[in-house]
Amino acid sequence: MTPVSTVPPQFSREAGSSTRSPVDNILIFDTTLRDGEQSPGASMNLTEKVEVARTLEGLGVDIIEAGFPIASPDDFAAVQSIARETSRSRICGLARSVRGDIERCADAVRPAGARARIHVFLATSAIHRQFKLNKAKEEIVRMARTAVEHARSLIDDVEFSCEDASRTEPDFLSEVVEAVIAAGASTVNIPDTLGYAYPEDYAALIRHLKQRVRGIDQVVISVHCHNDLGLAVANSLAAIRAGARQVECTINGIGERAGNCAMEEVVMAMRVRRDQFPGAAGPLWTGIDSTKLFGASRLVQSITGLPLQRNKAIVGDNAFAHESGIHQDGVIKNPECYEIMTPASVGVPATNLVLGKHSGRAALAKRFTDLGVAVADTDLDRVFAAFKTLADRKKEIYDGDLIALVEEVVRGHTISEWRLDHLHHSATAGEGTSPKLATATVRLIRDGEARTDAATGDGPVEAVVLAMNRICGISGTVEDYRLRAVTKGGDAQGEVAIRARFTRVDPSQPAIVVGGKGLSTDIVHASALAWLDAINRAAVYQARTLASHQAQAAALIP
Repeated sequence: MTPVSTVPPQFSREAGSSTRSPVDNILIFDTTLRDGEQSPGASMNLTEKVEVARTLEGLGVDIIEAGFPIASPDDFAAVQSIARETSRSRICGLARSVRGDIERCADAVRPAGARARIHVFLATSAIHRQFKLNKAKEEIVRMARTAVEHARSLIDDVEFSCEDASRTEPDFLSEVVEAVIAAGASTVNIPDTLGYAYPEDYAALIRHLKQRVRGIDQVVISVHCHNDLGLAVANSLAAIRAGARQVECTINGIGERAGNCAMEEVVMAMRVRRDQFPGAAGPLWTGIDSTKLFGASRLVQSITGLPLQRNKAIVGDNAFAHESGIHQDGVIKNPECYEIMTPASVGVPATNLVLGKHSGRAALAKRFTDLGVAVADTDLDRVFAAFKTLADRKKEIYDGDLIALVEEVVRGHTISEWRLDHLHHSATAGEGTSPKLATATVRLIRDGEARTDAATGDGPVEAVVLAMNRICGISGTVEDYRLRAVTKGGDAQGEVAIRARFTRVDPSQPAIVVGGKGLSTDIVHASALAWLDAINRAAVYQARTLASHQAQAAALIP
């Protein structure tokens, strides 16, 4: 499969350039640190903001909107620090059309020197003029012009945004845009602030401005789309086709309410579907190094704590995952059957053939090959049937599960298993601010031999895990823990599903990751059964690997 190009050879930029003359160059304006941080629960501290800014600059972002300096001393400090710590991207601060806002913003971005930008905004729609600002049209035009003139006297690069532009009367919007261009704005933003626009109408609005506004060809038209109707990316792409040359977006599409246009989506949509932009002189592209998109996505997710849905386009866990047997067979034969871009083109490690109840024989056989497990064609049907039975009980099948499956179905035996014989747990309240201390006593049986041990932990489940690890002589940790009720009523049974990671005796060997499940009316008991299930699966995996290594070593003996 031909990889998606990340940085075309003709790309060259001067640091701090506010525009790029070729019509096929699209500027990426990232507002993760300003609009993105306005997502409920997405606040970042100074150190985290600087880390994100450095990542954005490394990604190739043209303009970083670092914050709203007048909002708080912390926001001012963040914008100022980012202006100092970066070296290539333009650093932008947001300001209302108020003298104090603009001056505070100028002080914050000034350390960026020639890379500094002030982003001034003022609402222009009828509903905002009447209810929020209580201003007539003439006053709006005067305020916008005055704000841009003052900002331009402090910083060379000024952007002006007509807040709620998509709900503003087109002719009045044209009047405001013409006024701010005459006042010195080098970028004019036409935001779909409420995510209200439809692609066709939004593109028509951009074309209207290009036809009606004097001087519009001398500035960059920018678009800032919200996702209230799920159309932020579609609207941004429509605007680009109509002549916009800057896209305002965020990593993972985070932002106010339903979020903003997602950078990773709009960038890859332009790259994969270059055929949809016939107006460009050459291939339409941005300066974004797309191989860093996945890493940037995970960084922002980690810092903000905002979860990313598994089916998120481009960077979600399922973006390059295939469970359907038909899809898996096609991907194995040629990835282009079911992938329109390579995982590597966006920084995803590899295609993931998820093994589940929809998987086919081809994917199962390939996974056994990848694991180095020899399963004869004559045995594959039996293993596949057992796999389907197991998949009906488990959402995901791990490598340890597969090894155990082969041992049981093909070789007719399982490794000696530990069995839970006794479990007692208790928790005592700590004194003062000390947390509760949980204790668990566990007795396991294997090959008729009983072993008992006890451990303490922050909670009863941790205490049980530690006690079992001591008995079995292993080192393992819980990577994922999920609990769900499988029956109704006061005595409902709970199913605990665990993903466990076990360290091998030989540290040079990769850790063993297996799943485990347990069912009981007592949550701690269900957890103990799930952890024991994982231990037994890991033991099978380890034994199988050891046997394989021994066979390979024996083959080398003359």
